[in-house]
Amino acid sequence: MTDMPEPHVPTASPRAHRHHWRRDVTELAALFMAVAVADGLSNLVAHGPDGPFLLVASAIALVASAAFHIWWARRHSHAPPGEAAIDTGAAPATTGAAPTVHAGAHAPGHESQLWRMRTTVRDEPGSLASLCTALAHSRVDILTLQTHPLGDGTVDEFLLRAPADLPAARLTREVAAAGGHDTWLERADAHDLVDTPTRVLSLATRTALDAAELPLALRQLLGRCSIHSLPAVSVTGRPTGESAPVEGVLEATTMRLRDPSGGVITIERPHLPFTPTEFARARALVELDARLGPRIPRSQDVLTLPEGNEITVRRAGQDDVEAAKEMHERCSDRTLSMRYHGPVGDADRYLNHLLSPRYGRTLAVQTASGRLVALGHLLWDGDETEVALLVEDSWQRRGIGSELLGRLVALAVEAGCESVYAVTQSSNTAMVAAMRGLGLPLDYQIEEGTLVITARLPRTPVPARESAQSLERAER
Repeated sequence: MTDMPEPHVPTASPRAHRHHWRRDVTELAALFMAVAVADGLSNLVAHGPDGPFLLVASAIALVASAAFHIWWARRHSHAPPGEAAIDTGAAPATTGAAPTVHAGAHAPGHESQLWRMRTTVRDEPGSLASLCTALAHSRVDILTLQTHPLGDGTVDEFLLRAPADLPAARLTREVAAAGGHDTWLERADAHDLVDTPTRVLSLATRTALDAAELPLALRQLLGRCSIHSLPAVSVTGRPTGESAPVEGVLEATTMRLRDPSGGVITIERPHLPFTPTEFARARALVELDARLGPRIPRSQDVLTLPEGNEITVRRAGQDDVEAAKEMHERCSDRTLSMRYHGPVGDADRYLNHLLSPRYGRTLAVQTASGRLVALGHLLWDGDETEVALLVEDSWQRRGIGSELLGRLVALAVEAGCESVYAVTQSSNTAMVAAMRGLGLPLDYQIEEGTLVITARLPRTPVPARESAQSLERAER
C-alpha cells in the first residue's frame, strides 16, 4: 500500500495577520468608558432619589452602544480589502497598457515566411548564442535547429519563421555579423516543419515499400542535389568501370555510394558541402535498400476500354523483361523506332535498364489473358524527368497511351518533380496529342527532326485517371 501525499494547505500571507492597532485602542477605550459609566450609574441608583429612572436610562444607553458597535464591525468586515491587504505575488497591471509581443513572435495577421538556413560557426562557447541573439533582433523565430559538428567548427541548420518584409540579403548580413560564414539560405514550406527524426523514418518507410523511391528519398533528405545512378554494365553489355567502396566516399560537395543493384550512386550538391551526418544518413538509406532487395508494389487497376475489353494497369519490374521482349516482337519497326530512336535490333538491350526501379517507375498494361501490350516509363534523369510510351500496334488508337501518360504525370507530381519531358519525332502525332491532352503548359524544341516536349507540372497532386471515360480519348 502506498502512502498518499498529504494535501497542500495554502498558508496565509504575513500581511494577512497584521493587527490593526487603531481598532484595538478604540475598543479598549470604549470598554473603560462603559465600566466608568456603569460605576457611576450604580452609585446614583444606590444613593440617589431617581434610581429606577437612571437604571432604565443606562440600559437604553448600553443597548445603543452595542448596536453602534455591531454596525461598525459589520461595515469594516464586508468592505473590500485594500491593495496592500493581500499579496499574490503578481506584478501590478498597468491600466490601458497594450500587451507586449515578444520580439521573436509574430502576432496573428502579420505575414511571415519560412526559410531554411545553414551556416558555419566557430566551435566555441557563445557562438550559437550570438547567432540566436542576432536572429531575435530581426524578429526571427527559430522553429528547429540541427547541429553538424565538424573538425574546426559546427554547421548549424535552422528552420526559421521571419517577417515577410525581411529580405534574404539582410538576414544573411545579420548572420555574418554574428559570426556565421558559408551561409546558405532558401525558401521552405510547411513540409519542412516535420522534425528530422520523423522525416527520416518516413523516407525509410517509403524506401522499404518501393525500390524506386530511393533516389527520391535521397533528394528529399539532402535538399537540392543531382543524383545519378551509373550502372556497372552498359546497355550494350560492356563494363563501365563505375564502382565505389562499400563504405562510400565523401568529397566535399560530392558523395559516392555503392548501388545495391551494381554500379554507383553519385550525389552532387555544388552550392553546399555535405556534412558527415548527411553522408551517414544517405548511406543508411542505401544500405536499407540493399538489405531488402528488389521490391515493387503489387497494386493494380482494372479498366474497361470503350469497346468493352478489360485491361489491367500495374507497376512493372525486371520480372517483366521476357514479356516485354515478346511485345517487341509483335511491334512494327516503325513503332519501335518511334520509341527508341535508334536501331530496331537494339531495342531489347534497353529493357533491363528501363525496367529497373533504380532508374524510375514503369507501368505495364496487360490484357485479361495476361499478355503485355503497353509500357509507360517515368525515368529519373538527374534533375529532370522523362516520360516514354510504347503501345503494341494492334492496341493503338484506343486511349491506352493517354491513360498511361496521365498516370505517369501523376506519379511525377507526387514525387515533387517540376516538369517532365518526352523525346519523340515530329511525325509522331499520337505522342504529341497525348501531351496536349494533359492540359498543362507545354514547351517545344526541335533539333534535327527530334521533338522535345516539356510539360510544366502543377504543385498539387493530380489524381491518376482511373475511369473508363479517360480511355474514350483515343490516340490520334
